[in-house]
Amino acid sequence: MKKAADDHKSRELSEDGWKTASLASWPIRLIPDIIQQDRTRRRRVISMQVSRNGSAILPLPFVSEERGLRKNSSTLEKFHLQISRTELYPENSKYVDQLLHEIATKPVVHVVQKEGGTQLKLQINFSNMQALFKPMRFPREQQTLPNHFYFTDFERHTAEIAAFHLDRLLGFRRAMPVTGRTLNLTTEIYQIADGELLKTFFVSPAGNICFHGKCSYYCDTAHAICGNPDTLEGSFAAFLPDKSFVARKAWRHPWRRSYHKRKKAQWEHDSDYCSLVKEIPPYHEGRRLLDLMDMAVLDFLMGNMDRHHYETFKIFGNNTFPLHLDHGRGFGRPFHDEISILAPILQCCMIRQNTLSTLLKFHNGPVPLSSTLRRSMAKDPVAPVLWEPHLTALDRRVRVILQAIRDCVNREDSSQVVHEKPEDAAS
Repeated sequence: MKKAADDHKSRELSEDGWKTASLASWPIRLIPDIIQQDRTRRRRVISMQVSRNGSAILPLPFVSEERGLRKNSSTLEKFHLQISRTELYPENSKYVDQLLHEIATKPVVHVVQKEGGTQLKLQINFSNMQALFKPMRFPREQQTLPNHFYFTDFERHTAEIAAFHLDRLLGFRRAMPVTGRTLNLTTEIYQIADGELLKTFFVSPAGNICFHGKCSYYCDTAHAICGNPDTLEGSFAAFLPDKSFVARKAWRHPWRRSYHKRKKAQWEHDSDYCSLVKEIPPYHEGRRLLDLMDMAVLDFLMGNMDRHHYETFKIFGNNTFPLHLDHGRGFGRPFHDEISILAPILQCCMIRQNTLSTLLKFHNGPVPLSSTLRRSMAKDPVAPVLWEPHLTALDRRVRVILQAIRDCVNREDSSQVVHEKPEDAAS
């Protein structure tokens, strides 16, 4: 009887994907799934994890084909198991707060400098998981230096923490959990770091423990990270699944800036730029263009101009969400609203219905975005996370976004501006 039932379920699979209803009662296990047939009629078969609610999620090494999630799986591994085609974690995830607590309290086992990037980052190893550490450089009141370009701005650990909370409050759930934590530089970094990082440690004239590591910008004695005298605050971001198991694809952002002190990008002087973008895959159909509108909302609220690329999980193809990563250059200018960050929305005149509804909810009250974010971050170990003017700026920027949408609706048919379904993105 069991074999007959399995055969019946197998016949209910279509070549285009899973029939969700028929999978709702299936146990958690790895099931081979034919994803698609290409033009040469070759099939590629990959393993997809199927959850109890029938949604396809990631193939991960800590899941047993026979018994499901192994008994000694870490909270981070359980978190990874929630990743789906539409979000990193569900709204009611029980693992997010648990993961934040563990990252903020678990003993540090080993530290190594993270390769890549322009500024210093450390890979923090715990007994059963890893986190990305960005150190505190300045007090919260320090604003972006007026003569610094967006691509030479210092990164702020508080921006990483606040970005995670903001992403969650907006209903995106595309940013990995981030928490603040205060480390002892002597016992939690110096004594367990590798040799290359150790070489950059020194004691400052003020008697503080300092180090600078190696990176493209600000990794020298003049720009060292210093403790007080040996305690250091920073942000800890949970790691994504290892790329060797779950590959990611990097995409050049269509509204990428020039990253040059004298040149401008095409979108900055081409009023018809959005029409060009709509002709290019994956923006010509599906959800991706609306995802970039969401990203513009997030970046504008934070004042983040540093969005040159984004990543997606390869296994989900093009019809999936972009990851919201690397927000260290946000929350730097609370008294200035950088309208150019809204270029995707201003030029395409489109936004998701859900995103618009969320912004209207915060605008109309009774609780504004500033208060909601303040409350969300209140339990963080390094609270208060943001300088108060940054929170005030959020409510002002919500009004700016809504006014931009009103202007679009006045010029266009509202059905062309506000999109209810992801597949309407390129219409």
